[in-house]
Amino acid sequence: MSAEYRKRVKRWDRIATWVITGGGMAVIAAVILILLLIVRVAVPLFESQEARKFWGSSNPSTIEPDTVLAVGMDDYLETGVLLDRAGRFTFVNFADDSTIGEIVLEPPYESPSEILAAIPHHGLGYSLLWANGAASFARVVFSRDHHVDRPPTTAFRVDTLAEFAPPEDGLIPIRTVTRYHDGRATRADLLHDNRIRVTQEVEETDLFGNVSRDSHVSVLDPAVGGEIADIFVDTEGLALFAGTKDGYLMRWAMRRVGTIELTDSLLAFENNRAISTLSMVFGDVSLAVGDEQGGMTVWFPVRPDYDPQRRVLSHIHTLKSHRGPVTAISPSQRTKSLLSLGADGELHMDHMTSNKHLFGLRPESPIRKAALSSRANGIIGLDDAGRLNVWAIEGGYPEATWGTLFGKVWYENYDEPAFVWQSTGATNAFEPKTSLVPLVFGSFKGTLYAMLYAIPLALFGAIYTSQFTTARFRGVIKPAVEVMAALPSVVIGFLIALWLAPIVEVHIMPFAVSLAVFPACFLIFIVLWQPFRNLKLARHIERGYEFIAFIPIMLLAGVAAYFIGHFVEDMLFAGDFHRWLFEDAGRNYDQRNCIIIAFGLGFAVIPIIFSITEDSLSNVPQRLTAASMALGATRWQTVWRVVLPSASPCIFAAIMIGFGRAVGETMIVLMATGNTPLMEWSIFTGMRTLSANIAVEIPEAPVGGTLYRILFLSAVLLFILTSIVNTAAELVRQYLRKRYAQFQ
Repeated sequence: MSAEYRKRVKRWDRIATWVITGGGMAVIAAVILILLLIVRVAVPLFESQEARKFWGSSNPSTIEPDTVLAVGMDDYLETGVLLDRAGRFTFVNFADDSTIGEIVLEPPYESPSEILAAIPHHGLGYSLLWANGAASFARVVFSRDHHVDRPPTTAFRVDTLAEFAPPEDGLIPIRTVTRYHDGRATRADLLHDNRIRVTQEVEETDLFGNVSRDSHVSVLDPAVGGEIADIFVDTEGLALFAGTKDGYLMRWAMRRVGTIELTDSLLAFENNRAISTLSMVFGDVSLAVGDEQGGMTVWFPVRPDYDPQRRVLSHIHTLKSHRGPVTAISPSQRTKSLLSLGADGELHMDHMTSNKHLFGLRPESPIRKAALSSRANGIIGLDDAGRLNVWAIEGGYPEATWGTLFGKVWYENYDEPAFVWQSTGATNAFEPKTSLVPLVFGSFKGTLYAMLYAIPLALFGAIYTSQFTTARFRGVIKPAVEVMAALPSVVIGFLIALWLAPIVEVHIMPFAVSLAVFPACFLIFIVLWQPFRNLKLARHIERGYEFIAFIPIMLLAGVAAYFIGHFVEDMLFAGDFHRWLFEDAGRNYDQRNCIIIAFGLGFAVIPIIFSITEDSLSNVPQRLTAASMALGATRWQTVWRVVLPSASPCIFAAIMIGFGRAVGETMIVLMATGNTPLMEWSIFTGMRTLSANIAVEIPEAPVGGTLYRILFLSAVLLFILTSIVNTAAELVRQYLRKRYAQFQ
């Protein structure tokens, strides 16, 4: 060999080493970059929300602070509105600190043009109590006009949606709450004798255009609870709430005009601290309660253990307390966030579902009136000096915390805390439920059932193919099984979802019986085979053709399982196992369940486990098996005592690779599981996995939104899970390799 040739070989060896090393490093760098990308998108979920001072009036308002009853602003943080006692809505432009318009309400029923009290509601709605006892419900409406050649302009108007006549007795109520929704007007008055007067008016139009009106006045006399401190009516006028100075809460249902039913009357606080203010959380399910000691609590109806037939108002969430009495609560109209104002002028922003305190605002001059924009992107406040202050709410995803993502949360309309994934709902008031626990559970559940099906078949098939059958048969079987791995996942999912699932549903009992019939027939066949082993044909079959004798036995076992299964179903379950499962066992049977997933996902995993296991068993040195056979061991003893221990590191690695393949599978579980995020081990129900959830949800997730980032967090979690599994598998493989090194 010439020196020039050796030099050229070494040069190419160095080049190959650099290329291989560079390629490996590039793969590692690509994986790390992918991880950093998904982590970068997910990290903002845990950033704190904050309020930045957006605007403040340079000069005190011309309106005296004592005359201002309410404040508000548009969703674009451009225009503010003040309501004063004269019934005048004053609109202020934040850009140049100027008054851009005024609208004075026409007093109803010839009332003096003076408003005694105003209660702000969501969507810039206001309950107004006039000087003569008349009441009305008004709403400020902002509209935005876009132009091609100039910046967009904002227009505004004030609509009076409902008016109520003064009381016949002429007595002015202490507090009045009015509501208007879809032709239904409701007025609730807190009277001086601690009673509540409710006026309900409903206007309906039939198909022929005929208008009918129905009205009714009811007077409620709370028997317990002491002096009422505040009352509140939900958006649709279907529920009335009252809080007393002795700490009692009461709720009345007003489903029909003239029918008012007291559904709750309970002591809210054991120390009888006075309730100071009430408000409904977005969605009109939960009630926010502020008290005289600064406490902020949230209540909604749940089914108690002692009476599951009814729902009782219950204390669910406790938010951050103020240092003084809570004077006002302004709910967000996009999320379950609440803005609360303390008597000391401090503002708190909290999120109900996550129990998270988002931020607090304590300006130099105490805030008297405050409101949250409808989009919950800004806060407007009027301070003691008569100045308007506007804060822009930036960053943060208040509904996403470690507790809501990985802990049990008590959601509205649930009777107890639970792990729930339900990212969307039928209404905008839906409370997102984004627990990742059901998805992690579903990933492991589907993988577990798939591995229970795949591991025995793959391992026993690999053992038989490599150690017992002929080389010719091995040359046919091994490529055929490896071709299975090339079958697209979508094809497997399609077949098991639309073809296999209906068959299993109809023949579920034969399938269950087959789990006992097939092993029993196999054992019976082995026992019956023993007397024939000395025959020439039997010896020929045992030299790698055992499967030929076994095929008809399995066909007979399948036929027997079919008839026995239906016989058992007729005898034990009155011919309908699904009905028995639902009515007697209290379980549902989902057509796309864990049984189907075991077949489909197991079918996708078997080729990987089989191929690696067969290679590892075939590569056990021949001298080891020859030595074992020479000492008188049977083929099975040799496999069990020598071959399997020697190949155990690679077999374990094959199982872990199959496990990782099953965990990350998307299309099969997407098409064949029903995508129900349930947390139960029943084989008759489906599940939703992390990977399938990403595929289902990502097309509908707004870019940069909470759901969008949670899905990226799911990807991070899936990456971490597979990394942990692979790392643990490698550690175990190295341990097994060292332990059984003496066999090599």
